[in-house]
Amino acid sequence: MSPTTINFADIKVETPTIEQVTAEYKNINNALDRAKTKVEKQEALQQWENLRRRLDSWSALTSLHFSQDTTNQAYKQAQEYRDKIQPKLTALEVAMKRRLLNSPDKAELESILGKQAFSLWSADVTTFESVIEADLVEESKLVNQYVQLLASAKIEFQGETVNLSGIRKYTQDSDRNIRYQAEKARWNFFSQHQSQLDSIYDRLVKLRQKMAQKLGYDNYIGLGYKRMQRIDYTEADVESYRNEVVNTVVPLAQKIIAQKAQKLNLDRVNFWDESVFDLQGNPKPQGDHDWMLKQAQQMFDAMHPELGSFFKMMAEGNLIDLKTRAGKAGGGFCTSFPTEGVPYIFANFNDTKSDVEVFTHEMGHAFQAWQSRNLPLIDYLWPTLESCEIHSMSLEFLTWSQMEKFFGKDADRFREIHLAESILFLPYGCAVDHFQHLVYANPQATPQERNQMWQQMEARYLPWRQYGDLAYPSQGGLWQEKQHIYCSPFYYIDYTLALCCAMQFWVKAESNFAHALAEYIALCQRGGKAPFQELVSSANLVSPFKSGSLADVVDKAQQFLKL
Repeated sequence: MSPTTINFADIKVETPTIEQVTAEYKNINNALDRAKTKVEKQEALQQWENLRRRLDSWSALTSLHFSQDTTNQAYKQAQEYRDKIQPKLTALEVAMKRRLLNSPDKAELESILGKQAFSLWSADVTTFESVIEADLVEESKLVNQYVQLLASAKIEFQGETVNLSGIRKYTQDSDRNIRYQAEKARWNFFSQHQSQLDSIYDRLVKLRQKMAQKLGYDNYIGLGYKRMQRIDYTEADVESYRNEVVNTVVPLAQKIIAQKAQKLNLDRVNFWDESVFDLQGNPKPQGDHDWMLKQAQQMFDAMHPELGSFFKMMAEGNLIDLKTRAGKAGGGFCTSFPTEGVPYIFANFNDTKSDVEVFTHEMGHAFQAWQSRNLPLIDYLWPTLESCEIHSMSLEFLTWSQMEKFFGKDADRFREIHLAESILFLPYGCAVDHFQHLVYANPQATPQERNQMWQQMEARYLPWRQYGDLAYPSQGGLWQEKQHIYCSPFYYIDYTLALCCAMQFWVKAESNFAHALAEYIALCQRGGKAPFQELVSSANLVSPFKSGSLADVVDKAQQFLKL
C-alpha cells in the first residue's frame, strides 16, 4: 500500500451553488439521452459519479468544521447553507436515481453498476419528494440546535470547568462519592435545559411524522427504515432479535451487575456505580494524547503492515482530531472525503479507558473506508450502517492482544471490562431502539409520556438499574443524552447488530488471530457491495437475525468472565 502525502489542511472543496449543480445534472441527463453504446453510458455515469463525490466531500468537510468548533460563526453559516441547499441537491440526485431505476436499459446499467446500487436506490427514492424540502431544512436546524445545546455545557466540578465529554472521567472515578457528585452535576445540566430538550425532540418527532405522511407512510417508522437503507431485513426481524437479547443476554448482564456489587463491596449497584467494575477503578491509558498516538503506531505495526502504514498516513496527514476543546461537538465519528480517497477521525479524549475504545472503534471505520476507497461507485465506499459498525467494533476486539501498550499490567482488567461492557451494551442498545419504535408509533405523546416509555424500556432491558436520588434520570430522562435519538433515528440498533458480529470475530481471534484478521480485512475491502446479511455470511459470521445466533458468544463471554 503506497502511503499518500495528503494533508488535511490541503483539502479544499468548492462550495456548490444550486444553479451550477442543476446545470451539471442537465449535462449528465443530456449525455445519457445521447448515449448509444455501453462505453458512452459509462462515461455519462462517470460524470455523475464525479459530481456526487465532489458534493459528498464538500458536505463532509462543512459538517466536520462545524463539529470542530460549534462557536465559529463562519463554520456555522457554512453548515446552515449546507442544510438549506441539501434538500435541493437530494431532489436532483433522487430524480437521477428514478431515471436509472425506470430505464429501459436497466439490465445493462446493472451490469455496469451492480445490482446492489439499484436495491439501495429503490429505498432512497421512497424517502424524498420536493414536498418535504422545507421540512428537511427544519429537521437539520433542530438537530443542530440540539448538538449546539449539548456542546455549550460548562459544568463546574472539582475546581475546573468541563463539558459533557470532560465530566466523564469523574463519572468513572474510583472514589464512589466523586462518581455520584459528577453524575449529579451532569444531570443538573440536563435538568436546567429540560424545556429546550423536550421542545426540540417534540418538534422533531412531529416533523418526522408529517414528512412520513406526506410521502404516503402511516408513520415515521417505515420512512425511518428506508432512510437507513434497510433492504434485507424488516421491523419484525429487529423485534425478534430484541426478544432474543432479552432472553439470552439480559440474564448474563444481571450476573455481571451482581459480580460488580461483590467486587465493589456494595449491597446494591446504583447508576453511578455502573461505570466501574472493581475498587481499583477503571484502568486508564498510561500517557497523554501524543504518547497514545506513538503507542497506536506500534500497535498497528505489530498487527499488520496494512494497518501500520495506514495509521502512519492518517497521523502524518493530520487526519485525526482527538483532543477535547471548548465549543467542540461531543462524541466521536469517522467521515471521509471521496474526492481525496481519505477518511478522517473525530473524537474527544477525556483521560479514560474509553479513549482507547473510541479511537480503535473509529480507526475500524477509517480502515474500511481506506480499504474500499477504489471501489468504482460512491454507494459502495461505505456499506449500510449496521455493516459499517462491524468494522469498527471488530477492531476494538482485534486490538485486544496489544492492550499492554496502553494499560501495562492493567491490560487484563481492561479486556475483562471491555467484554463485560459489551454484554451490558446489547440490552441498552435494544432499549434505545425499542423506545424509538414506541415514540414514532405514538407521535402525539407528551414529553412526560415519552419518559414513561423510556422507563418501560429500562424495566424490560435494564432491570438492574437504580438511580437513587438522581432526579432527572429516575424520572425517565436518561434517553435525552443519546445524540442518535435526536439526530439519527433508528440508527442505534445497528451497533448491537454489529456487536454480535464483532464478538464472533473475538471468538475466532482467540483461537486463530491471523485467520480472523485476514477475514476482517477482506470484509473491509468489500465495502458496501452487498447488503448486511450477505456481507455477514461472506465473512463466515452468523447473522444476528438467526435464532440462537447469540448463544455461542454469550457462552464464551460467560466463561471468559468466570460467571
